[in-house]
Amino acid sequence: MEFVLYLLLGACAGVLAGLFGVGGGIIIVPVLVFSFTLQGFEPSVLTHLAVGTSLATIVFTSINAVLEHQRKGAVQWPIFAWMTVGILLGALVGAKTASLIQGPMLQKIIGVFALVIAAQMALDLKPKASRGIPGKPGLTAAGGVIGWASAIFGIGGGSLTVPFLTWRSLPMQQAVATSSACGLPIALASALSFMWLGWHETRLPAHSLGYVYLPALVGIAVTSMFFARFGARLAHKLSPRLLKRLFAALLFCVGLSFLI
Repeated sequence: MEFVLYLLLGACAGVLAGLFGVGGGIIIVPVLVFSFTLQGFEPSVLTHLAVGTSLATIVFTSINAVLEHQRKGAVQWPIFAWMTVGILLGALVGAKTASLIQGPMLQKIIGVFALVIAAQMALDLKPKASRGIPGKPGLTAAGGVIGWASAIFGIGGGSLTVPFLTWRSLPMQQAVATSSACGLPIALASALSFMWLGWHETRLPAHSLGYVYLPALVGIAVTSMFFARFGARLAHKLSPRLLKRLFAALLFCVGLSFLI
């Protein structure tokens, strides 16, 4: 029954990845926390397991979303390249930061983040395009901050990368596409870090690779790889305003549940 949940979760995450340029982690992490709790996993490690597993699934989600966006010619590879330099270092530091936070406190931090993103999406708050694309040092610094935060929250960074790129005057479709590309190094570096940091943790359930739970990874990856392309196609055809508000309502409930 849990595996069916992982398949459905992967489908939702894939659509979100392609449609909004997010990796789906903002939904994957809370659902995995809930699922792992019901499965009786050790409370002290299950939040870190959810974050690490989420990041590992985003590797697969990002690949397919990027392929579809690249087919449309929307990914800005020079921006991606210089942001990735900072992303790799930031993701390593972020994973280490998350490992030092107790599970219940990490849940509260993720809950606050979910509420902030819900408010941003519901009210359609986004910075006005007031500046041009920064130089190589600026892109690298931005990538470092985004990579650090993404590793802590278990996300692909789209909820941070897209507003940053639109603020820097990149058209929305290109911002979403480039954000999807940036999600790959974020997820890869962070997931590997969580595997390494949890390698000798004795309280993890069977079939875990460090802080990555393999049954959930496989179930989510199977469907997310297909639905990411579907979401990317929708991003080039539909106005996502209503979907964003519905997504925001879901995030609000998720964030509240983590804080209560």
